[in-house]
Amino acid sequence: MANLRKSPQRHSFQSEKFVERQLAAGKDLNDEEVQGMLEYYSNIKNQIAEKEADPEWAKLNLEYDLRTTDWMVEKVKSSEIYAQNLYAALCNNDFISRELWPQLKDQTWSCSWRYAGGIIADILEKGDYIDWYCSGIRDISHDEEVNSRWDQRKYVSEGIVSDEIREDLNKLGWIVV
Repeated sequence: MANLRKSPQRHSFQSEKFVERQLAAGKDLNDEEVQGMLEYYSNIKNQIAEKEADPEWAKLNLEYDLRTTDWMVEKVKSSEIYAQNLYAALCNNDFISRELWPQLKDQTWSCSWRYAGGIIADILEKGDYIDWYCSGIRDISHDEEVNSRWDQRKYVSEGIVSDEIREDLNKLGWIVV
C-alpha cells in the first residue's frame, strides 16, 4: 500500500470538546458514562484504521488517491490557498473515475464537508476537520474590510471547483460530475 498520509490529530476535535464540556460541568473523567463516550470516540479511530487497512477501500476511492499521490500532497502542503480550494471542491460535489466501468455503472464518490476537512488535515498530516470546515463561507455582513481580507486569501466557497483543482483531479483520473 502507498504512503497514506494521516494526521495524528484527526478525529480528536469532538473527543477533546467532549472532555472540555464534562470538566466544565464538574464531572469526573473517571465517571462510567464519560469513560463510555471516550471509548466510543476511541473506537471510531480504530474502525477507520481497520477500514483504511483493507486493500478494497483503496479501489476507486478519491480520498485514497489524494492522500497517496506525492505531487498532490506536495501542492496541498505548499499552499494554504490550494488546500482550501481542494477542500471546497470536495464539498457538495460528486466525482467519478475516468475509468470506463465506473462510468457505465454511474459509480460516484462524494463526502461531507466535515469529511472533506478531515481529508485535508490528513494530507497535511496535522490538525482535524475543524481547521478547514466552513472555510469558504464568507461574512455576508457587507463589511468591506472583512470581504477584502477574504478575497485576498483567494478562498472559494464550498462546492466551487477552481480550474487548477479540476485539472489536477483530472490528472489523478477523476472527473467532477
